[in-house]
Amino acid sequence: MTKPLDIIGQSADFVVLNKPAGLSFHSEDGPGLVVLAEQQLGEKLYAVHRLDKITSGLIILARSSAAAAELTRQFSNRQIEKFYLALSCHKPLKKQGWVKGDMQSARRGAWRLTALQQQPAITYFVSQGFQDLPFRAFLLRPFTGKTHQLRVALKSQSAPILGDSLYGAAAADRVYLHAYALALEYGGVRYHYSVLPDSGEQFAALLAQGLPEQWQRPWLYPWPKAPTPALGSE
Repeated sequence: MTKPLDIIGQSADFVVLNKPAGLSFHSEDGPGLVVLAEQQLGEKLYAVHRLDKITSGLIILARSSAAAAELTRQFSNRQIEKFYLALSCHKPLKKQGWVKGDMQSARRGAWRLTALQQQPAITYFVSQGFQDLPFRAFLLRPFTGKTHQLRVALKSQSAPILGDSLYGAAAADRVYLHAYALALEYGGVRYHYSVLPDSGEQFAALLAQGLPEQWQRPWLYPWPKAPTPALGSE
């Protein structure tokens, strides 16, 4: 029997779930996240954004077509704030800052960052090393929603995400990318959600060490204002 999905929060118009790493968003060999959530909650649900199969963490599903249209609009207009945790065993080219550039498809289903800025993927990240841990932790805020955006962003900084063999990282028990927090305003109400990763030996080691204090409510972190080029797809 499949373990029930963890419900992190819900309203009359949407539900927020914790997606396990390795679960496909859409049904492939078996039922995917959306189908499992519909079966568990006994209602029709609507996708408004996605996570890669390898990524764990927060995902919003709408409970009506009207709510789906509004949430999709907010994602497309960058009104919903998303925050991710990642680990890498490599030292990045810089400890924090912007990663911006157009993305092009590469070999084997991968993507690569280019110097062009026509419809750029835009990410800001901060990072923290630990004396007794063999990795560096990253808190990332994507301002766009391109395919593989965060995986490519850290690869471009010479710090591929631990376990992400597609982008040249060392093998691990999972790919260490986690959708950690969301902040949005809907129907005049401000919502904040966060969930810590619950799988992966190295994430467990990070949590035993403790996240930096400023990372614990990432919507309060003093993020720089994003540039405003043409909006990318979500």
